[in-house]
Amino acid sequence: MKKKDVINFYKLLKNTYPDATCSLDFKTPFQMVVAVMLSAQCTDERVNKTTPALFERCKTIQDFADVDIQELEGIIHPCGFYKNKAKNIKLCAKQVLENFNGVVPQNMEDLLTLAGVGRKSANVILLEAFGIANGIAVDTHAKRISNRIGLSSEKEPEKIEQDLLKIFPKEYLKDINHLFVWHGRKTCDSRKPKCDICTVKQYCKFYSSKL
Repeated sequence: MKKKDVINFYKLLKNTYPDATCSLDFKTPFQMVVAVMLSAQCTDERVNKTTPALFERCKTIQDFADVDIQELEGIIHPCGFYKNKAKNIKLCAKQVLENFNGVVPQNMEDLLTLAGVGRKSANVILLEAFGIANGIAVDTHAKRISNRIGLSSEKEPEKIEQDLLKIFPKEYLKDINHLFVWHGRKTCDSRKPKCDICTVKQYCKFYSSKL
């Protein structure tokens, strides 16, 4: 995609989804960490229905470290994979307390040392909690759209991210994941993409292949 096409592609998506933002509810950086963990293999809507009770029970990072594991599992059960998520949440809280003086780190290297935090999650945490956009969180929507449009032929999220970073200017990074998520939810569905109403179909290899 040529530079002018990249700019137009971005502007079209931005105009289509002007309200595209993170849909996870949180008030503190560690709440963002927890919400991102819970969102794995789970909808943001379900996470947002679960976190009010969780954040009321665990108001501080220390509370997350101290909460009984079975009580925690019971609260987050609706989000699926609750045993593994509960284990990671408690361990992550302890790591933040012991290794980072109770402050969620603001860089990729340190975030990746935390239990339950991979590169995608770290990118989301950096952007949403701290306003830092040095990468792109490649979730299922970003992966699907990148492959369909033809922005990347890779299958692994980290490789797709590297392809996207070569394409999009740094000033676009804070919006790209939000735009891809909204486009994936509202238009570029995994099973039945609504190509007829897609505002960026002129750039899409998937659409072109159907003509």
